[in-house]
Amino acid sequence: MKLVIAPRSAKSRKFPITLDLVGSPADVKVETVQAAIEAKFPELYVDRQRLTVEKVALETGKTLSDYGLKDGDSVTFKDLGPQISWRTVFLIEYGGPLVIHPLIYYLPSLFYGESFEHSWMQTVTYWMVMLHFLKREYETVFVHRFSHGTMPFRNVFKNSAHYHILSGLNLAYWVYGPWNAAGTTLAERSDALVYGCIALFIFAEVSNFSTHVTLRNLRPPGTRVRKIPRGYGFEWVSCPNYFFETLAWLSVSILTMSWSAHLFFVVAVGQMYIWALKKHRSYRKDFSDYPRKRKAMFPLLS
Repeated sequence: MKLVIAPRSAKSRKFPITLDLVGSPADVKVETVQAAIEAKFPELYVDRQRLTVEKVALETGKTLSDYGLKDGDSVTFKDLGPQISWRTVFLIEYGGPLVIHPLIYYLPSLFYGESFEHSWMQTVTYWMVMLHFLKREYETVFVHRFSHGTMPFRNVFKNSAHYHILSGLNLAYWVYGPWNAAGTTLAERSDALVYGCIALFIFAEVSNFSTHVTLRNLRPPGTRVRKIPRGYGFEWVSCPNYFFETLAWLSVSILTMSWSAHLFFVVAVGQMYIWALKKHRSYRKDFSDYPRKRKAMFPLLS
């Protein structure tokens, strides 16, 4: 069969082209079309391609007949630009705080112009942050399975700013400063508060890791299979991983009593809530038997 690949932009110098594909529309899959385009233009590898028909994106695994396409029909092509894997993006994002926090914590004279003894609050906060992002890096390499392989390379700078600036430079500079050093009034914390925050942090991080393992086990390797998640946390909300991460950063916010920690907490929770609502609505749309009593992110609330 013949399939016309039309450009989304009228300025395209490569398209339109006509592909000669072996088989009928019921036999030819979307990935076959993508491979044919890549074979003709190697720089347009599969992850850079977006094929649509009447504004509906073509998905791998489906045939052309699934979209009502016939011999001689056309689909629209868009070049998504240079791509970077989500796994690499996450490693870059979480790597920022893992570099920034030790630099500011261990080299105070470089950032504050003086040396001083860190308070218990500063030390506990430092290890909370480091353990959190070390865990995130471990999950990125060994736990997560990504439904989308890549994202546009240009987005890595925007995505990293959230972690490198808000939870990295901003949080570290204002928490580890001499105003919070040992012996200062601002650094005074009761044992009950410190141990309470540590307990909440450990509970939240362990619970968060458990939900990530549950999500990983839902998707067989190399697939984009979607199932209804069940088990610990998922009986309450659609995104318990976000809820437990909220508790982890709440413990940091309470322990530090710093406006920088409060700012990151509000921004991070707000963003996670937006993601949770989107995921929650997607679950309800895709699964007719999805539990109706589940909330999006906060148990019993929303």
